[in-house]
Amino acid sequence: MSPRALRAAGPVILLVAAVCALVASLVVTGAAGELALQSSGAVVRWGVPFAKMLVNIGGSVMLGSLLLALFALKPGERAFEIALDTASVGAAVFTVASGATTFLLYLDGFNPELSLGSEFGTQLGRYLTETEVGQAWLVQTAAGAIVTVLAFAVRGWLSTLLTAILAAASLVPMATQSHSGDLADHNLVVTAIAIHILGAAVWLGGLVALVAIRPVLEPGRMRVVLERYSSVALIAFVVVAVSGFLRSLASIASLDQLVTDPYGLVLLVKIVMLVGMGLLGAWYRRRLIAKSEEKNAMFWAVLALEFVFMGIASGAAAALARSASPVSDVPPPLETPAEILTDSPLPPPLTPSAWFTQWEIDPLWLLIAAFAMVFYAVGVWRLRRRGDTWPVFRTVFWMLGMAQLIWVTCGPLNAYGHYLFSMHMLLHMLLAMDIPLMLVAAAPVSLAARAIRKREDGTRGAREWILWAVHNPLAKVLTHPIVAAVIFIGSLWLFYFSDLFRWSLYDHIGHQWMVAHFLITGYLFVMTLTGIDPVPYRMPHAGRLVTLIITMAMHAFFGIAIMTQEGLMVAEWYGSMGRTWGPSPLEDQYTGGGIAWSIGEIPTLITAITVAIQWSRSDERQQKRRDRHADRTGDAELQDYNARLAEIAERDRARGL
Repeated sequence: MSPRALRAAGPVILLVAAVCALVASLVVTGAAGELALQSSGAVVRWGVPFAKMLVNIGGSVMLGSLLLALFALKPGERAFEIALDTASVGAAVFTVASGATTFLLYLDGFNPELSLGSEFGTQLGRYLTETEVGQAWLVQTAAGAIVTVLAFAVRGWLSTLLTAILAAASLVPMATQSHSGDLADHNLVVTAIAIHILGAAVWLGGLVALVAIRPVLEPGRMRVVLERYSSVALIAFVVVAVSGFLRSLASIASLDQLVTDPYGLVLLVKIVMLVGMGLLGAWYRRRLIAKSEEKNAMFWAVLALEFVFMGIASGAAAALARSASPVSDVPPPLETPAEILTDSPLPPPLTPSAWFTQWEIDPLWLLIAAFAMVFYAVGVWRLRRRGDTWPVFRTVFWMLGMAQLIWVTCGPLNAYGHYLFSMHMLLHMLLAMDIPLMLVAAAPVSLAARAIRKREDGTRGAREWILWAVHNPLAKVLTHPIVAAVIFIGSLWLFYFSDLFRWSLYDHIGHQWMVAHFLITGYLFVMTLTGIDPVPYRMPHAGRLVTLIITMAMHAFFGIAIMTQEGLMVAEWYGSMGRTWGPSPLEDQYTGGGIAWSIGEIPTLITAITVAIQWSRSDERQQKRRDRHADRTGDAELQDYNARLAEIAERDRARGL
């Protein structure tokens, strides 16, 4: 198939495959069958999964096209504009399909009688503003509409980046309200679905954008863009594979259900399609990209086959979201207080062995840490392959920091943090004060600047975006030592003595924001004190020590304030878990305050020692520079200074002074 034909037929191939897979999957699982007690009609039963499928495809084209423009193209060229136009079309489909899904879900859930009267409109308005499902889909539809306009109107680096961030955020609400979100391990499932959707969107949408921009690119330029897309697609494939695996663990009880249960059969089809897409991608990355000229019919035939696989996977995914899994998502008739609050059962007592055996995987931070370790190792390998050196201790610090991040976000602290305030506080302290010490010492920005190849064609790759993030005006403000210190300690007080703390407990997105916020603010604060990565302004060492002492005094005072609290913080949460083991909630809160006061001082001491050592070495280096300068000039400066003193003394004697 020629590129011109594929450009016209590609969307048709994708939609036909998706519709066929959706219909077949719904028939197999019986998800579109009429309910015995309540029926909203065939239009609604079939319309909901079909609309959701269009949401997935439209959202993929929207996000994937924007990311391809940011990573492989440059503003001003025709391909960049076509990619953004493609994103706008995808966003329009996403918006309309989201609105249709919202309306169909309302009909499906409440089965109202359609009318043009005020009562129907009032009930629909209450659904959109007072229910979580209605609010989520309303926000998603509005965000899609904004992206539709922005993607068509913007054409610069920063505006496109902000549009891409909004596009990614607009895909999250449907993950939080997914049918699968009611399964037993709610937190794992919701996160896995969210990153699964984002990874698939980058993968599918980037491929559609490639076909759209092909006519305006020369073969040599197309080959470069394909290489860049294949690198992004490889990362997306790993994200989709890992998140899909973790999601599947929560939906099936055993592997034999993949062939014995209708839900399992559809899931197996989706897995086979995704694996097939990954294998095709690896094959054309290794063998066909270098021959991607228009004459290479095999290459474009592979892309057409990928559209078929993607369509089948999209249709199957939409059907699975509508189908009942073998692991029941219906809550038991008698839920414990902990299950009502957290959507997960209360963990066993916190014994010494539980520090090693209790895990609650967070797919997002597991993938972030794993990718960070791999990329850092590749960077070090690149430097050594070309004969450059990189300190071993920096590599060790990075690996230890990321390993601790995995343990903190996926281990016992994450498993017990929702039930014990002390464990939550320990998680917070390690995120904000301990892990940043190791990550800053690893100097990741310096490694990236040296190891990642610089682009010469005006586009922005990982190196260019990292350096832009370091040197943009906002970063100059955030990395000022005083600003970083105020944000570090101010957000601590604001978080725990406002509804932000409550939000992080009740809302999964709030929890993820908390982890990211305190990890980043801790990193920025430590970097301004001890880091070697480039920042716009470095405070003198004496000023750094004073800033550290003042900040840590406020931190210790925060811990004491928690310990002296007479009432329970977020009492309706920590006081209502129904724990029969461990300390009382108020005693546990006192322990948490002690952790903030005492354990937080250990990283402070390490940081102070590091600043003092750097100060000493700075003085030594400055003295050595002076000594070398004196050796080169024969101590000319000292001789000139002595000569001037002698001249002044002689003049004074002549005046009789």
